[in-house]
Amino acid sequence: MGCQNMGRHILQQRAGRGNFPYRVPSHKRMGAVQYLPLGLVAIDKTISGKIVELCHEGGGRGCPLAKVRWEDTPGISKKELYLPAEGLFVGDTIHLGPKAEVKIGNIKTLEEIPDGSLVFNLEGRPGDGGKFARASGLSATVLEHVEKGVIVSLPSGKKHLLHPTCRATIGVVAGGGRTEKPFVKAGNHYYYVRAKGRKWPRSRGVVMNCNSHPYGGGAHCGVHMPKCVSRNAPPGRKVGLIAARRTGLRKK
Repeated sequence: MGCQNMGRHILQQRAGRGNFPYRVPSHKRMGAVQYLPLGLVAIDKTISGKIVELCHEGGGRGCPLAKVRWEDTPGISKKELYLPAEGLFVGDTIHLGPKAEVKIGNIKTLEEIPDGSLVFNLEGRPGDGGKFARASGLSATVLEHVEKGVIVSLPSGKKHLLHPTCRATIGVVAGGGRTEKPFVKAGNHYYYVRAKGRKWPRSRGVVMNCNSHPYGGGAHCGVHMPKCVSRNAPPGRKVGLIAARRTGLRKK
């Protein structure tokens, strides 16, 4: 029997499987960056911690991390990871609890933070450890305290109503302005995207061969087919405008 010609997976299919080089190097991560669990610290107790080290974490994280040694906490004996605020240094002391001052780096509940304050690493639900505004240079704004909770303006501009006992850190995430510096060389950009598990450089689909992309092939560069595809399209064909409600420029 003759050999059968076996095709190969195109780029979209290879990336979807999550193999190298499309996988984030998560083995370089140092651990989860979360607040202390609610069960280890009493609600009415304020504890202090000292920043003993500032470090960089690989695996795609852009902002620096800090290692904090919390005092008067018998359940935790090691250094805990902490998302530092802009302006903190090694040796500074931070506080967590209701009696903590409204000061950069301190952790308080939203009901205790005044309106107009900049906060980051907000909890979506009380005790989840922090979910919103965690990237370098980001911060959210406490807008208003209402009867049902606290209204917060997230970095995206969306206003969110959170539970008043959700915790947040006062200030702005450290490492702001990191993306404003130009890469200058293509090699610098290559290592930047490699740490995030993305493919770079990325060619347009119309300049590829027909066996590499649905838009490839042909005598001239062109899509040669409708760009809208179904939400249930098979892997490899699911490119372009996926389940688009409308296309083109909006008429005035």
